[in-house]
Amino acid sequence: MLNIVIFGAPGSGKGTQSDNLIKTYNLFHISTGDVLRDNIKRGTELGATAKAYIDKGQLIPDDLMIGILADVLDSNKEAAAQGVIFDGFPRTIAQAEALETMLQERGTSVSTVIGLEVPEEELIERIILRGKQTGRTDDNMETVKNRLAVYHNQTSPLQAFYKEKGLYQAIKGTGKIEEIFDDIRRAVDAVK
Repeated sequence: MLNIVIFGAPGSGKGTQSDNLIKTYNLFHISTGDVLRDNIKRGTELGATAKAYIDKGQLIPDDLMIGILADVLDSNKEAAAQGVIFDGFPRTIAQAEALETMLQERGTSVSTVIGLEVPEEELIERIILRGKQTGRTDDNMETVKNRLAVYHNQTSPLQAFYKEKGLYQAIKGTGKIEEIFDDIRRAVDAVK
């Protein structure tokens, strides 16, 4: 089973590269952002709770995210048989530890962490452009700056956490999408 955490700041290309990983390795994709946006769109209780955090550019509380993730995994066992791409999770060390426990309970573990590294100026440009193209209301300048500050304060410590475990692989996230994916594929093939 190949379990990949795709890691990077908002706008670093996690969704785009996740799509490439899905096609190449036949993996099940869990994008916490997509799961949350779907719940918001459907007006669920989870969606209303999540929207309050997302609109402020804040992270969803760990216990809520872990419960969502466990439910998605358990509801998609057959689709996840080859492995899973975790996109947007974990975002804190507490979530990373909870992910380890959750995967161990299911007889597996994180295979590798792909870290997409992109300069902050480019991240802002990408996110603002994405907001204009997709109509995502959380892709505005104020929220973007807040999301990047949250990322630097709460999420970036995960690099050291995963480096210490020998799982983190830094990938330059700028340039042509295909070239970035070639680097990702080499990194993943090295741990398969």
